[in-house]
Amino acid sequence: MLLYTRICLLLLVCAFFATHVAENMANTSPVAPRVHSGSTRASEESKSTETAAAKPIVERKVVIIGSGPSGCTAAIYTGRALLNPLVIAGYNAGGQLMLTSDVENFPGYTIAPSGPELIFDLMSQAEKFGAEYWKTECKSVDFTQHPFRLELHNATVMAKSVILSTGADSIWLGSEDEDKYKGMGISTCATCDGFMFREKNVVVIGGGDSAMEEANFLTRFANSVTLIHRRDSFRASKLMLQRVQQNKKIKLATHRQVVKWHGEKGVLSGATLVSTETGETEEIQCDGAFIAIGHKPNTKFLNDGVALDKDGYILHESNTMTNVPGVFACGDVVDRRYKQAITAAGQGCQAAIDAEKWLEELTSSVEH
Repeated sequence: MLLYTRICLLLLVCAFFATHVAENMANTSPVAPRVHSGSTRASEESKSTETAAAKPIVERKVVIIGSGPSGCTAAIYTGRALLNPLVIAGYNAGGQLMLTSDVENFPGYTIAPSGPELIFDLMSQAEKFGAEYWKTECKSVDFTQHPFRLELHNATVMAKSVILSTGADSIWLGSEDEDKYKGMGISTCATCDGFMFREKNVVVIGGGDSAMEEANFLTRFANSVTLIHRRDSFRASKLMLQRVQQNKKIKLATHRQVVKWHGEKGVLSGATLVSTETGETEEIQCDGAFIAIGHKPNTKFLNDGVALDKDGYILHESNTMTNVPGVFACGDVVDRRYKQAITAAGQGCQAAIDAEKWLEELTSSVEH
């Protein structure tokens, strides 16, 4: 009964969140892009060449691209600075937290909120200080001119400063029924969700340092941890692998891949594995699964507009500023290590303060 209630609550919050953003977009600006469903988005993009010349142009002091904890926090701070930020929330507004059930490690909550509840609270707080949220995506940027030019699906935004908070998506396996059990037993963050699997049996998928770290961390809570990897050689460092091999709670399952997830009453209960050597399949039982095969930063749309590292993460040059003066970055699109809601929020605060100070200096230099 508790699970059913929790699922209903999550669905209601997600629905209310989407409606809230849609209403805000419709009411705050006559040129705010409409909310697009998956079916209408493709048709709109097919007409983009026809409507490009007719797209309205909007001018803003601060534009925040991304609406996870870092983007929302940046919106709160720039809003309080009376900069009236515009947040390009994306079609998947809220980021990775929208796939999280209980967020037990975000300060200020004695009763753990769901990921969507936390995002809704952050968004509502930002709106209280004048932030506007548009549920659309930024197609491309031009940082070679100032104000910066941002192309949306049916609007062009000219921004004096930009805060990039587009996050990094977890890389998923793509196994059968994976979407069905995301947030209902399947996770990509042991630090976030490990506590919920106390005295349970869990699996970790991956062969790098992240997978080793997740597996060792989960032994604090779980009865057993099975580390699944498609080969018997690992990309992990020798020290990290040695720690896993010496941990009596961890079992290695090499030459195996997950091909299907199973569940009962909407909650994960097991998986089907296939041998990468023989092709034979086997069924395993597990209460939780942690996929640790990497992250992909959402920076493709930048088209080398700012400096990136070899894996596509944005590089800082001065505090949170990128190599382009007036363009700042925060959250998981920068962070290769921590990937926590609270660290992303903290960096969103930093980027907002940096942007505010930079705009003050820009105004002062123009006046003099």
